[in-house]
Amino acid sequence: MSKSPGFMARALAEARLGVERGDGGPFGALIVQGNRIISCNHNEVLVRRDPTAHAEILAIRAAALVLGRPHLTDCVLYTTCEPCPMCLGAAAWARIPRLFYGCTRNDAEKIGFSDRRIYALVRDEPDSIPLERISLDRRSCLRLFTEWRLRKDSVLY
Repeated sequence: MSKSPGFMARALAEARLGVERGDGGPFGALIVQGNRIISCNHNEVLVRRDPTAHAEILAIRAAALVLGRPHLTDCVLYTTCEPCPMCLGAAAWARIPRLFYGCTRNDAEKIGFSDRRIYALVRDEPDSIPLERISLDRRSCLRLFTEWRLRKDSVLY
């Protein structure tokens, strides 16, 4: 799984397509297995009216569907910008071992896409996004966790 300028060029072309259509921000991503593109997507936040429709999320979802599994351990993610915390988390959950990116998060911030407050929220910093988090009915939820753990057919992913 070597670095290929052609793959980044494809991600960039996909990002440009999304911009031209007005689907969302200037972001494109693809998942590559060996030398084969498994999925290629651009940001579709606006067209889908979905704040999670980032290029990386869509590419990961499509690749997992094509390959029929949630883990993409033999794949590489190419993206036109350093992934936001959500997309970085999705790549980690998918167990993608390597990602290549073009622009940095600082470049994205200069055009209005800042993840600074989300990183602060994750670190529990006081100047983060005002999101009140309240634990509720933990005992019932823990019972469900125990039921799942005790099932013989539960699959850990």
